Amino acid sequence: MAASTRSVTLDGLTGRPIEIEVDISGGLPTTVLVGLPDATVNEARDRCRAAVSNSGTSWPDQRVTINLAPSGVPKSGSHYDLAIALAVFAAKSLVPAAALQDTAFLGELALDGRLRAIRGVLPATLAAAEAGFTRVFVPEVNVPEAELVSGVTVVGVRSLRQTVALLTGAEEPEDPPVPPLADGGDAAAWTSGDRVAHLDLADVAGQEDARLAVLVAAAGGHHLLMTGPPGIGKTMLAQRLPGLLPDLDHQAALEVSAVHSVAGVLPGDAPLMLRPPFVDPHHTASAVSVVGGGSRVIRPGALSLAHHGVLFLDEAPEFAVNVIEALRQPLESGHVVVSRAALTAVYPARFQLVLAANPCPCGQGGSVSGQCRCTPQMRRRYGDKLSGPIRDRIDVQRQLTGLTRPELAHAMSSARSTQELAPLVEAARARQLHRYAGTPWRVNAAVPGAELRKRWPVDDGARAVVDHHLRADRLNPRTADRVLRLAWSVADLHAHVRPDADDAAMAIALRRGQPLDAALRGLVEAS
Repeated sequence: MAASTRSVTLDGLTGRPIEIEVDISGGLPTTVLVGLPDATVNEARDRCRAAVSNSGTSWPDQRVTINLAPSGVPKSGSHYDLAIALAVFAAKSLVPAAALQDTAFLGELALDGRLRAIRGVLPATLAAAEAGFTRVFVPEVNVPEAELVSGVTVVGVRSLRQTVALLTGAEEPEDPPVPPLADGGDAAAWTSGDRVAHLDLADVAGQEDARLAVLVAAAGGHHLLMTGPPGIGKTMLAQRLPGLLPDLDHQAALEVSAVHSVAGVLPGDAPLMLRPPFVDPHHTASAVSVVGGGSRVIRPGALSLAHHGVLFLDEAPEFAVNVIEALRQPLESGHVVVSRAALTAVYPARFQLVLAANPCPCGQGGSVSGQCRCTPQMRRRYGDKLSGPIRDRIDVQRQLTGLTRPELAHAMSSARSTQELAPLVEAARARQLHRYAGTPWRVNAAVPGAELRKRWPVDDGARAVVDHHLRADRLNPRTADRVLRLAWSVADLHAHVRPDADDAAMAIALRRGQPLDAALRGLVEAS
């Protein structure tokens, strides 16, 4: 007796259909599971045996061979349980084979036959729909997440008994609700942009140049480095950047939600994340937690959880060197490739990086008190923790300095609020969406330099400004491209058709940390 069902396996966010074949034959009672299963999948034999026995039937008292095909693909996770148990029911002719056609089954079984919530339902359902399945069975608590995918019928179930009843047309049992994932709530709050949504940019006293740099970075999706003594406002500015960003469009929201689903931190009550995420790992975080990985199951790290959002590294020089250097490739490519001996996973990682650093180990360099006692060598060694290649990839770099008491008193009433500035960013982003329609890019910071020069050239005045700095060796070819992207963001804030010489000069000042033009400061100052 043989039967088969279908499920889905995930490699990163990419899914592929898996066929679960069950053969019941004569021989000593034993259960064999083949098809490159990991330890979690191997344990499914005992979970499924107990769940089947506690769901109104008995486990076959014969040799049971379970094959997960294709056999050359490594299998991990507990979501194959439901498909394995139903294949056993079908092999015993308790479920008609016709009821299993064009259907994928996802769910982890408890020993009493209840279905537990699982990770990665959204990307798995997307993969099932792309593979041609017309129906997907998932644990009831995962239904809102699976229903984000169009073109497939989602059936939420609470137990193995209820699933069998639905497939056979029998009366459905009254089983208790499925509990949500135990660790989803706290972790979801850590990666959500909602926790900083109420913060106002007007709370930052003074620092007009830095607030303007944050505004331009938000408008074009540029990376930002802020250096200054403690308590000067670097963290406050970084935490207020997400409030300037517009809501995610539907495609971006699906991508972000899929990453959080695989990580197990997607809120069950709001499975579609509409706001850009804000992720700020502690400086003691390991490379695996930031980049992604794991010993058994590869999971996305902070870089991917910040996809289409903001990744903030406070006290950046205090992070381990390998963590900082691991940012190089994702900053250029927009994705993370995590490789292990038997498996490679690719996760998206197109985030907006914000770094905050002190000017020296004691933090007092550049402060009003002037109490720094660090030697030049100590300052240089501390600054070198952020390598040249990393700094070269950061578009906007600002040095924040302390305010005197009179300046602080005046600054308290001269700042525009986040509510006033967010429409400027939204309008600038709308111009970019219109300009880059039909291309893979959405913001200025993502456009390759060659494409930008060829298809969207700046005017002659802006080109002359950039060429002058190139000839003077103040810019290299890569930073020149970054200056052009910045010039487009400045122009978008001013509603210019093309960047002019003033926009290019402002972009260079933003790039090199120079004082900014008073006319542009008016964007962040109250009238």
